[in-house]
Amino acid sequence: MKKSTGRESAGRESSFTESTQAAVATARGNTISDMLHRTAARTPDKVAVIDGDVRLTYAEFDAAVNRCANALTARGLARGDRLALISHNSWQFAVLNFACARIGAILVPINFGLGVSEIAFILDHSQASGVVVEDALGPTVIEAVATAGTPIDIRGWIPLAGTQAPQGYEPVAEWMTTGDASAPGIVIDDDEPVRMMYTSGTESRPKGVLLSSKSLMTQYVSCIVDGGMEGSDVEIHALPMYHCAQLDCFFSVDVYLGATSIILHAPDAATMLATIEAERVTKLFCPPTVWISLLRHPDFDTRDLSSLRKGYYGAAAMPVEVLRELARRLPDVRLWNFYGQTEMSPLATILQPHEQLDRAGSAGRAALNVETRVVDDEDNPVPVGEVGEIVHRSPHAALGYYADEDKTAEAFRNGWFHSGDLGVIDKDGYLSVVDRKKDMIKTGGENVASREVEEAIYLHDGVAEVAVFGVPHPKWIEAVTAVVVPKDGVVLSEDEVMEHLSSILAPYKRPKFVVFAEALPKNPSGKILKKNLRVEHAEIAGSS
Repeated sequence: MKKSTGRESAGRESSFTESTQAAVATARGNTISDMLHRTAARTPDKVAVIDGDVRLTYAEFDAAVNRCANALTARGLARGDRLALISHNSWQFAVLNFACARIGAILVPINFGLGVSEIAFILDHSQASGVVVEDALGPTVIEAVATAGTPIDIRGWIPLAGTQAPQGYEPVAEWMTTGDASAPGIVIDDDEPVRMMYTSGTESRPKGVLLSSKSLMTQYVSCIVDGGMEGSDVEIHALPMYHCAQLDCFFSVDVYLGATSIILHAPDAATMLATIEAERVTKLFCPPTVWISLLRHPDFDTRDLSSLRKGYYGAAAMPVEVLRELARRLPDVRLWNFYGQTEMSPLATILQPHEQLDRAGSAGRAALNVETRVVDDEDNPVPVGEVGEIVHRSPHAALGYYADEDKTAEAFRNGWFHSGDLGVIDKDGYLSVVDRKKDMIKTGGENVASREVEEAIYLHDGVAEVAVFGVPHPKWIEAVTAVVVPKDGVVLSEDEVMEHLSSILAPYKRPKFVVFAEALPKNPSGKILKKNLRVEHAEIAGSS
């Protein structure tokens, strides 16, 4: 009997009939939609999602996803189409995330703090076929839809404030609670895009980051293993789910494991503390700004927080004083620091609980499925202790930037994802992030591109020059700060600049401080020296 060669075996699948290939693909399905269905089959009666009075078991959650997926299909949303979602956290948001994946559509979560022109740009750039909006955000989004050049045929309404859907919009809860609850039966490849996350990066216009189920689910595994996550967890999700930190490091991981997720519409300190007590919450993610707000709230010492066992932070380094205070006031809570980028789905490195105080300020070491290094401008690894750009190689990585091959090629050059952050790796492999390569400002857990703010300020007729950068801030960790040089003979005030920006930029992008100067520091080639400005104005938050 002739023994088959490896080459013959490897090529055998190409001789299968289409029906056989489809059967194999279905059996091997490993998308985020499959993930939810498996959890529902494993723990059908366990509570999956709590949102106010709404409590859904995993069986009910899975059925709601099926109904929503079938409703979207009936309205014309097809595989590869984009559905924009603009809402605070809600159970409907959670259902839409999985419903789109179940039919191969691409969900486009949009920051609810953006303005009309910013939302319209994303609708146009993503070529969205539909939009779902929370009622409180309705006026802004309706105007953006009218402004956008792309036709929006599917329009859904989430009535968190109880407002009736306007003409042309449908209440999406009906998509999820009525109709056909059978699985759509669409076979999706695990490396097809299921999500498009918009990030400002360091550009004046946001980029659409394409994430696949493979990207996301390998990231979930890293979170589970290195983040100590378990199916017995009960977790609050209060930070915006339009951001992949809350959505993909925590909520979706809970779905993977069969944990219980409590969805809060916003990170209100009093509500979070009351919920920890009432629901016996074991796990919580907050950026440092929110941990600080919890510690400062008068209810912190009166609520029973004894159930809390795991705490996570990211988006910025936790001040050492706050780490010590958390250790003192929540002695049974272990803390993890998650560092990464949207393009990494988003986890890249983790600082473990036992390392928090000894290595305070560090971003930790590469997560399970990640390889991280620091390189020079020629992409050569730099010696231990030297500053370079942080790069990663991992299945977590995005598929690239939508409709932008040049930026994708630049970001993934030489087979590594280039984060744009500058860092140092010590002899033990621990990473410290020391700066942003292209002046990214991270304020209150949000990314703000300094160039975008500068361009908005330049639109004022009285501005000659401007430099925007971040300075340390006790609440926001970094505060957007602008140094403005008025044109000769022009007198500007901070109020005038802020009024000018009110119709252009989302509130979190607007400067917390505006300083006026006669000139900006520059090097001999004319480049503005933002490093000098950061040093000069480092104490501005303390003096205000």
